[in-house]
Amino acid sequence: MKTVKYMDEEKAIKKAMQVLIKELGPVEAIRFITIPKSRRIESVKRHREWQKILSKDIFFDEVFADKST
Repeated sequence: MKTVKYMDEEKAIKKAMQVLIKELGPVEAIRFITIPKSRRIESVKRHREWQKILSKDIFFDEVFADKST
């Protein structure tokens, strides 16, 4: 089994930046880096949204179905 060696974080960042700038150009590379991450829906809100579209009868049939037959 081979041992995997990870690159130093600073070296990895420098290499990645060089590739981005080479492939995209400096303006598009910076634009790519500064793209905001989409915000995650808070878990309780996400659960409530899921509950709104949930069909109780179908859900119960799937969860509590007799799978021995």
